[in-house]
Amino acid sequence: MSEHGRRIVFVSEGAGCSPTRYRALAYFPQLRAAGWRPSHVRVVGLWRRLALLQAVRRADVVVILRKLFSPPFCRLLKANGRRLIYDFDDALYVQDDGRPDPDRTRYFAAMMRHVDAVWAGNPTLAAEAAPFAPALVLPTSLETDKYAGPSTAAADAFDVVWIGSSATRKYLEAILPALAAAAREIPTLRLNIVADFDLPHAHALGVPTRATPWTQQHEAAALRNAHVGIAPLPDDPWTRGKCGLKILQCMAAGLPVVASPVAVQREMVTDALTGFLAATDDQWLHALRRLHDDPLLRTRMGTAGRTRVTAGYSVEATFEKMRAALATLTG
Repeated sequence: MSEHGRRIVFVSEGAGCSPTRYRALAYFPQLRAAGWRPSHVRVVGLWRRLALLQAVRRADVVVILRKLFSPPFCRLLKANGRRLIYDFDDALYVQDDGRPDPDRTRYFAAMMRHVDAVWAGNPTLAAEAAPFAPALVLPTSLETDKYAGPSTAAADAFDVVWIGSSATRKYLEAILPALAAAAREIPTLRLNIVADFDLPHAHALGVPTRATPWTQQHEAAALRNAHVGIAPLPDDPWTRGKCGLKILQCMAAGLPVVASPVAVQREMVTDALTGFLAATDDQWLHALRRLHDDPLLRTRMGTAGRTRVTAGYSVEATFEKMRAALATLTG
C-alpha cells in the first residue's frame, strides 16, 4: 500500500513542551514529504481523552508521547486504535530523583503492554521497554541549521553556558564548587544561564553569572554567545534516562562541551575530540582550564562536535530510522 494519505497522530500534553517539539513537530515536514498526514492532539483532562479516542479510530498510526495512561484507558486505546507507538525520552518509571515509584512502574508496564512498538530516546530506555514491546532507539535530534552561525562570544570574557530550566536547576547548582575553583584560576570566567532563573548566590562563590531568559526563538543565538557548553549530571536511574539534549544543542552551535560521564553523554562526547568528560571537580577544573588556554582547541572540538551532531543526531538522519520503522509497522 502506498504511504500517501496515511494519518499519523501524535499525542502529548501540549505543542509547546519539549518532547512534542523535538520528537514530533520537527518531523512533520519530512512526514508530509513521505506521503503521511501528521497531526497533533493535546490530551489534558477527561473530555480531551474522549476526543483522543475518536482521533485514534481515524488514524493509521498513533504515537503517544510520554503520557502514561491508566490501565483501563490503555485498553480503550488499544481497542480503538489500529497501530499504537509509545515514544518517550525520560525514565518515567521512576521518580525524578531516581527513587523507585510503584505506581509509575505499574502505569509504564500497562502502557507498554498495549502498544505495538516503542520509540525510545536512548538505549537505557529501550532496554526498559523491550520486555513488553519491540523497542527502537530514536535519539532526540535537532534541526541543526537552526544552530549554525558565527560565534558571538565576547573577546574579553570566558563564557561557559548551561541551558535548561528550573526542573534541572539542581544539576547546575551541584557543579558550582567546581566552577568556583575554575573562576579562581580564570578571572574572566562567567556562567551564562539560558533558562527561567538566575543563581544570585553563585556570585558569593566567585562565579559571576549572566542570565538569558530561554525562548525557542533565541536559544541558538544564546549558545553561540559563549565559548564552552557544560552538562553536569549525577548518576541515578532518572538521569540515565536523559537523552543529552543540552549537549546536542551546544555541539550544534559549534561549542566544545564539558559533561558528566553519565548515560548517553558518554557516547555523545568523545573525550578530547568533541569535548571533555569530567566526573570530579579536579577533572572539571582541568577541562575548563585547557579550553580557556587553547582557543584553537576550542575551535577544533566545536567543529568536530557539530559534524557529529549533523551526522548522527539531525532530524534528517533520525527521520530515516522513523520512516523505516513506520514502513515495517504498517506493511
